[in-house]
Amino acid sequence: MPSTRDIRRRIKSVKNTAQITKAMQMVAASKMRKAQQAALAGRPYADLMNKVLAALVTESKDFSHPLVERRQGQTRCVIVVSTDKGLCGGLNSALMRDAAKFEPGTKFISAGRKASQFLARTKRALVAEFTYKDAPSFSEARAISKFAQDVYLKGEADRVDILFTRFVSTLVQKPETRQLLPVGEIKPVTAGVGAKAEEGREAGAGWGEFLFEPNQEQVLGALLPHSLNFQVYQILLEAKASEHSARMVAMKNATDNAQQFIKDLTLEYNKLRQANITKELLEISTAAMAMG
Repeated sequence: MPSTRDIRRRIKSVKNTAQITKAMQMVAASKMRKAQQAALAGRPYADLMNKVLAALVTESKDFSHPLVERRQGQTRCVIVVSTDKGLCGGLNSALMRDAAKFEPGTKFISAGRKASQFLARTKRALVAEFTYKDAPSFSEARAISKFAQDVYLKGEADRVDILFTRFVSTLVQKPETRQLLPVGEIKPVTAGVGAKAEEGREAGAGWGEFLFEPNQEQVLGALLPHSLNFQVYQILLEAKASEHSARMVAMKNATDNAQQFIKDLTLEYNKLRQANITKELLEISTAAMAMG
């Protein structure tokens, strides 16, 4: 049975831990707000770009481009977008479970230290590693997208997917795999990454105000690579919003658990202290009666 001194030491240790998790919660909450605003701010631009591409595809039925060319091979390359740090609940665990489901022979590109460590530990084919900051820049996304396009255009992969954590809300983040290359059917969307096509509207309908110069094919050919770059950029923003949201929730839960643990230890300490006082009183009473 622990002594009162042992319990006091445990209470002090848990209080110190609670202070750390509380500070990390506040930092994560601050970063979370900025990351969520950045992710949501990019969605209207992604929406407009998809509308323009949808209008272009509608008017360019015979358009041909290496990035939309479908191949018969089965070689796949997957970009795994993870975090650099832990302490964000089951965010990375769920992501790595999905990454482990890809068939043997799949090539991987990592964006984030946790993905690199997992892929190296499980001895998977890691062809490139990338990092990105807390506030992802477009140049970082463009580097990842450019490397993936080079892998596809050189014939080293017949399909390129991207696995990331989609931001739904502060409490909900879901792993999602999206096809990046070849570029599939382009439809108008309502909210950028992860959104569904608008029901009841045909691609390009109602957008007759777009005028493309010099022609639709050249505009589409120039816009496709930029669209892929921005799609990767938006995914990095979504991943960061998910990371900071998950870390804030995890640190809040840790702080709440520490506070409850302190209450339980304090109650145990008071009970033990009361028992020791009662025992001492009984010993004094017994000694007094023996002397009397």
